[in-house]
Amino acid sequence: MRKTAVVTAGTAGIGLETALGLAADGFSVTVVGRNADRGARAVDRINATNPAQPGRFLSADLASLDEVRALADRIASDHAASGEPLTVLVNNVGAMFPERRTLDGVEASFVVNHLSPYLLTELLLPTLTAGAPSRIVNVTSSAVKVAKRVFDAAEPPGGYYGFHWYGRAKLANLAYTLDLATRLDGTGVSVFAADPGGAATDMTNGTLTDPKIVSPPLRLLWPLVRRTFERSTSGPASVAARPSIVAATDDALTGRTGIVIGAQACPVAPFRAATDPRVAEAVRRLGERHAPLATA
Repeated sequence: MRKTAVVTAGTAGIGLETALGLAADGFSVTVVGRNADRGARAVDRINATNPAQPGRFLSADLASLDEVRALADRIASDHAASGEPLTVLVNNVGAMFPERRTLDGVEASFVVNHLSPYLLTELLLPTLTAGAPSRIVNVTSSAVKVAKRVFDAAEPPGGYYGFHWYGRAKLANLAYTLDLATRLDGTGVSVFAADPGGAATDMTNGTLTDPKIVSPPLRLLWPLVRRTFERSTSGPASVAARPSIVAATDDALTGRTGIVIGAQACPVAPFRAATDPRVAEAVRRLGERHAPLATA
């Protein structure tokens, strides 16, 4: 039986390096992205890594929850038809927006960084459970440490600061990840978070040079903050992908769940706010409100 994996935002950067690492480990990898040309190039590189298990590309704009639903239906249908298990789902998608914007009426950072991977995961749970033992890997970020921890609504109170709102959406997703691990304990589906620690990618290039992405107090320290950003995004994507690859493949994690794999590719303590059941419950309500599993 083939080992299979789906990697979202897998046509470049950390996602592509994750896909290549999984292919090298013997997986048949599907990468998801928006650009067909980049998808074709990614598949060529995957096939060069593991020609015995050809990769494939699926087109989807993960900023659209309707396209996420269609993607989940396609993946589930394909696995049902082939009889092959879905072994690993890596939710690598992420985005930071320097200016406030909305997607279908919901703040964009919360949609892309939490609601999109949340919805894809929930819709694929029957497929992942049927293919157990299987793993879900949600890519997190150290930006959770600067996040507002109020989840009464998709948007926090106060002014818009892209880095902080990105961190808040990632915090929501980390809380969801740890809560999901508890929900699925005993099903054979293990759930992990992976912190890449940062790398030079399409998301970070340019975005982290604008002081408007941080709150006014941090702007007063902008030279220091900018140097911190530059150091954290100077490494290669291949290194930043290691935590996701370890979470997806390491035999030492077999039978374990609810673990955060840190930037050094080893388990670390989760950020405390993400373990708060009140945060998890508030995040759960937001998911049910803004990304319902069933549509009318």
